[in-house]
Amino acid sequence: MFHVYLGLAYLYVLWRFILPLPISKGGRTALAAVLLVVSKYHLIQIWVFGTMFSPEMPRWAVLVAGWTFCSFVLLFVFVVLADLANGVLSVLRVRAAKKLVGPSSRYLAASFALLLSAFGVYQAVQVPGVRTVEVRIKNLPQTMDGLRVVQLTDLHISKLFQAPWVDAVVARTNALDPDLILFTGDLIDGTTTDRKLDVAPLAGLRASLGIIGIPGNHEYYFNEPQWRAEFERLGMRMLLNEHVVIGAGTESLVIAGLTDEAAAQFGMAGPNLNAALRGVPEAAPIILLKHRPAGADRSAQAGIALQLSGHTHGGMIKGLDRIGRYANEGFVSGAYQVGAMTLYTSNGAGLWNGFPIRLGVPAEITELILRVDSST
Repeated sequence: MFHVYLGLAYLYVLWRFILPLPISKGGRTALAAVLLVVSKYHLIQIWVFGTMFSPEMPRWAVLVAGWTFCSFVLLFVFVVLADLANGVLSVLRVRAAKKLVGPSSRYLAASFALLLSAFGVYQAVQVPGVRTVEVRIKNLPQTMDGLRVVQLTDLHISKLFQAPWVDAVVARTNALDPDLILFTGDLIDGTTTDRKLDVAPLAGLRASLGIIGIPGNHEYYFNEPQWRAEFERLGMRMLLNEHVVIGAGTESLVIAGLTDEAAAQFGMAGPNLNAALRGVPEAAPIILLKHRPAGADRSAQAGIALQLSGHTHGGMIKGLDRIGRYANEGFVSGAYQVGAMTLYTSNGAGLWNGFPIRLGVPAEITELILRVDSST
């Protein structure tokens, strides 16, 4: 359906933007051909590379392709908004309505889409800043009050986010002096062979209580078992529907981790909360790592204190993030209270190179300060 939607978007831009342009027929044909190629960028990737998630071409080419595709998407949005505004004005019988879609406004919309896309792509590929969040957790041992946990998610290490960027993320994370580092999936785009050098800096991460992670849907696109072995080689403990206990006795904290829903497409076990929680110490607070925020209600009912998720990239564009809510049960960015549980959905450190844009939704390295919740 993804490619069908893009095809419909192209036809709309062709009909409402290109055909009415006051230029020669040859000029309109050339522009239509260029936009057709741009709109089919992901389909072309599949034909050339066998996947639309990891185009193995020079970084500058990935940036240019991402910029042009994002420009196309923004142009489509602008054309739709202009048509909606024109429709409202027409209903209200405002004579200036036709001016909204005149020649000058078309050129302005195209120029603005190109410039805004360039800015958004630039924002997307920067080293993420740190977002600090304080979370109160019932039954948290007093000895763990103030525990510093860093959540890293959606790095999407690829030709777009290469070793120097990963090294900078590692340095910024270590500078926080975390007690615990938790990965919530989509660390990579590409095979272990293609990404081996780019993921290598992850071995430099340091946390006194360990580094724990789960797979996201993108790990399954590129042979999750191979990536699991590679992440463990780099010093990460991977949890697949299981848990690990930090501390002992009454002074313990449970970290549970689930697989991703995409696992079933590849003949592997999908998320199983019951299996992940089997045998957890009684009364110990539980932090659940789940790549997608969907299903938070069930996590809350199971007694989870804090669920950490990613996947949404925060919606990437302020305003358009509203669309992302429909696919993620309303959870897109930041902290949510779901019953007695806190859900934190991170904007992510990187994003998929197929739509590399951030406008008003900054990337983040999430620093969570755990506090004892003594409220009754």
